[in-house]
This record gives sequence, structure tokens and C-alpha cells, in this order.
Amino acid sequence: MSHFLDRLRFLTDTREAFSGGHGETRREDRSWEDAYRQRWSHDKIVRSTHGTNCTGSCSWKIYVKGGIVTWETQQTDYPRTRPDMPNHEPRGCSRGASYSWYLYSGNRLKYPMVRSALLQSWRELRKRCDPLEAWKSIVENDTSYKRQRGLGGFLRASWEEANEIVAAANVYTVKKHGPDRVIGFSPIPAMSMVSYAAGSRYLSLIGGVCMSFYDWYCDLPPASPMTWGEQTDVPESADWYNSTFIVMWGSNVPQTRTPDAHFMTEARYKGTKIVSVFPDYAEGAKFGDLWLHPKQGTDAALAMAMGHVILKEFHVDRPSAYFRDYCRRYSDMPMLVRLVKQGAQYVPERFVRCSDFADKLGEANNAEWKTVCVDEASGALAVPLGSIGFR
Repeated sequence: MSHFLDRLRFLTDTREAFSGGHGETRREDRSWEDAYRQRWSHDKIVRSTHGTNCTGSCSWKIYVKGGIVTWETQQTDYPRTRPDMPNHEPRGCSRGASYSWYLYSGNRLKYPMVRSALLQSWRELRKRCDPLEAWKSIVENDTSYKRQRGLGGFLRASWEEANEIVAAANVYTVKKHGPDRVIGFSPIPAMSMVSYAAGSRYLSLIGGVCMSFYDWYCDLPPASPMTWGEQTDVPESADWYNSTFIVMWGSNVPQTRTPDAHFMTEARYKGTKIVSVFPDYAEGAKFGDLWLHPKQGTDAALAMAMGHVILKEFHVDRPSAYFRDYCRRYSDMPMLVRLVKQGAQYVPERFVRCSDFADKLGEANNAEWKTVCVDEASGALAVPLGSIGFR
């Protein structure tokens, strides 16, 4: 019987009851359910991750049918951490679950796109001169393409055209201004070691400046490398569970570290106290036993105030052997600081370097990058290993 007639008879059709009226036997057409079965059918399952603009590297099951990704689910075969800690799984987020939508979206860029004014000028000039002369003519004589910025109007270009424009621009800049005026970013190593190595090697070979991916994302916490000499050398997220007090500041964990956010929740069940510092009520604010919401642009003052209290209470008023030993071992506080006169008083300027002394303290190599301290045993100046001049 047709599905259409079944719908017309739905309220009048008599059905055989069973289980005391708690169930009934139906005979209407149920072929409409095939749409759901087909939606979730697949030929094979492969393992993959979502490396574009994400360093989570979550492991996913990718269900494929006819070469097309149909849906995705999280892998659940991560190795255990250890019995007294939560496991890493499940790792993933809603953005990863819907990643296949981006693969087949009409908005996905698959080809080079160049602003029309620039591309048209380039194609016209390439008819009568080589790539370098064409680019020189554009940047020195025809800057009309710059006025088109922000107005859209991109045209699809071939890969050969795009590569030629980039190469010509690089060669022109190197010849006119020098190789150190070519500054580039390379993808984060966690995304692709091959892509990272290709970009950084190219910039290094031509004498360009290879910026880090932190410069690309603009999210490097500078105090970490400045104080400890290591670039965000921090524990991985599972180690949050071992902490008894966490300050969540500068990272909206549920949003930016979604796969690891469960460690923050699980640590709270263990009794860990969390202070959330967010100017607005962000997702991470709900984790906090205490939510500090300084006015936008004033968190630097808040951080300096905290540092002032720590230094005053544990280094000036009541010196702590633990804090003093920690700072001597792991921070740059023992290094001498140069003072300059400002009005009637002296203020700190920068670290004292070996190059500030006539004999460079015997350090002929990279003396301007080696910091100096005082040897407590002898009272003499010393040049400890570990500063950037030794690298």
C-alpha cells in the first residue's frame, strides 16, 4: 500500500493490540526509514585528524562511502594515562564532528585567488616582459590594485601564475631591499612537519626572516621565554589533574582547548580550586571558584599587582628559602641589571652583558648575547651557561 494512502488512513485504521494494549501491530509502509539508513551507511572506516588551524590532533573515525566522507566519530583507543588519572579520551569537539561539511562546502578555497586589478595588470605585462620586470613595473608604476583592497573582486588564477607572482615579488624585494626584508610564516609543526620544514628551509636559504607560528597566531605568552628561556615549555593538559590550584588566564579552555577541557572539570571534582580571569563571561569563567573580571585592557596591571605582592611578601618582607632557591635556579633574577640615571634616581634599563666590559670577560664569541651575574663564593663576575649567546 502506498505511503500516501497510509497517511490518509492513519487515524481511522484499526490495529491489532497486544500486551494488554501497551503495544500494537502496524502494517504501514516504512520505506521512509531507508533515508536514515542510507545517511549513515558506509563502505569503510579510516583514521584521520583535523590538522587545519588546530593543534589538538584528535583521533577520529572517518566513515567513507564511495570516496565521500559521510560522517565522523571519535576514536576510543587512546592508551591509558595511569590508574590514578583520567584518560585522554574522548578527544574531539563539535567543530571536528562537522569538519566534513567544510570539505564539500562551496566556500572552501581550492584554487589561487588574486585581486582582479593586480591579476589583469600582471597578465597584460607578462605578454611583453619577463616576470621580474612585470612585477617591478606594477609596484613602481601602477599601484591601483592597492586601492581595491577590501572591495573583494578576486579572480581565479592558475597555480603557475600564482607561483610566478610570488617568486617575482620575492626576487624583486631581495634585489632592491635585501633578503632580510622577506619575512614569512610557516605552518605550525604540529600541523605538518613537511609544510613547516619546506617554508622555514626556503626562508633560511634565501636569507629571509622565518617568523614563528606564534607570530602568526599572535598568542605567544612572552613572559614564559623571557623569564625561563623556554618557549611555553609547560606540562600537557593531563597534568592539570595533579594541581590543587589553577589560574585560568589567557586561554579560554572550553573553546580553544576543547579536547582537553574535561581535565579541568575532573580536577574540580578532585577538589582543585580554580580562579578564572576573563573580562567577559566566557566559557572558561564557569570553571572558576572565583571569577575575576578586570576591565578590558587592565589585566596587565592586575598581573603586575600580583607579581608585586609575591615579591614583597616572599622576597622583601619575609624572605622564603624556597622562593629564593627557585628563582636562583630557574629564572633570570640572579642576572645583573644595568641602571641608568633618570632625573634624581636610577632606574633599570637592561641586563648587563659581557660586551659591556673592556675584556668582554673573556667571551670572544657572542659577547653581546651573554648575561652576567656575581659568583657568591668568590664575589667575582661570572658568565653562567644557558643564555642565548651559548646557543
